[in-house]
Amino acid sequence: MDNGIFEGLKVLDCASFIAAPAAATVLSDFGADVIKIEPPGAGDPYRNLPNLPGYPVSPHNYAWLLESRNKKSLALDLGKPEGQAVLRRLAAQADVFITNFPPAVRGRLGITYEELKPLNDRLIYASFTGYGEKGEEANKPGFDSNAYWARSGLMDLVRADLDTTPARSVAGMGDHPCAMALYGAIVTALYRRERTGTGSHVSSNLMANGVWASSVLAQAKLCGATFQQRHPRERALNAVTNHYKCRDGRWIILSLLNEERQWPALARCIGREEFVTDPRFASKAGRHARSVELIKIFDEIFATKDLAEWRRILDGNGLVFGVVGILDDIPDDRQMLENDVLVPFEGDGMLTINSPIWVDGAKKKQPRHPPGIGEHSDEVLRAAGYDEASIKQLRAAGTVA
Repeated sequence: MDNGIFEGLKVLDCASFIAAPAAATVLSDFGADVIKIEPPGAGDPYRNLPNLPGYPVSPHNYAWLLESRNKKSLALDLGKPEGQAVLRRLAAQADVFITNFPPAVRGRLGITYEELKPLNDRLIYASFTGYGEKGEEANKPGFDSNAYWARSGLMDLVRADLDTTPARSVAGMGDHPCAMALYGAIVTALYRRERTGTGSHVSSNLMANGVWASSVLAQAKLCGATFQQRHPRERALNAVTNHYKCRDGRWIILSLLNEERQWPALARCIGREEFVTDPRFASKAGRHARSVELIKIFDEIFATKDLAEWRRILDGNGLVFGVVGILDDIPDDRQMLENDVLVPFEGDGMLTINSPIWVDGAKKKQPRHPPGIGEHSDEVLRAAGYDEASIKQLRAAGTVA
């Protein structure tokens, strides 16, 4: 396993936008040989994401760098029978086939699990959809903004109150957790294949992952729970699980769930030791009953110092708190760098974001830059058994580019 746990594992990434290809990326991090199937010409539409209105402007295709590192590209026209035949030949030799084509499209292209299984009974066929494989919405297109974030209730639940406009999700916010679910499904199926010798069809979807993300409150609803009225930050029910603005405009969030033990330490750190015996705040019940008053006091206190100073004051006192991070923090975040959350690309040292799984003693690949459109077409076809004349014919017909 010098080149990773999945060295020798052949993976076909026949997917786009974002969760399914990202699952293939995680497999590649652990050594899998991933072939990216994309259409000739403009290639995978996901390549164009940074060009859409409102996205950050950069000389680098940051979206493609993240999702397609380590992969090889085969530009293949699946709209042609000859292209479908190439894909079926590759699937017959692969270990994992990943797609997010809707069920109807898979059927039209002749690449359903039922059609590929007879070619390769060891194949792990991993499909990802917006709303699941069955029902009237099975073929409905979905992005994480609507199928994960909005449909699950998360978009509504993060509002401070019912008069607040629902918040939009950020790019890939739901897709990347979903990628880990699909990756987990694939690895589970690989484990079963080790025991049984046969492959299987695994699946996941945006909607299911969204409800899983909101499942504490969703389960409460399923249990018929009575929900309390939502309050804005200034009128939150608990001042020690709230967020506060520091002098420099940055925010800090307190998460003191063990109040009885942590309250004296917090009072000492903020220079208000008298709060420990103050009859208004000495007990948990008192603090909760006077949360609005306490929040106002905390607002005034936290506004007296910058975030960095508050971090120094609060650290090491048994208090659970966090920084409300901003993107500017990430490139120099020492904790992220020391824990390989951020890792350099091979060759140029540009940082990228590591997949969030580590296995003791298992080597991860240093990320390689993603491929150009069809950069490895000939190499992939030769490995699949096509001779030079056949490759030339596929190119001449525009099936391969």
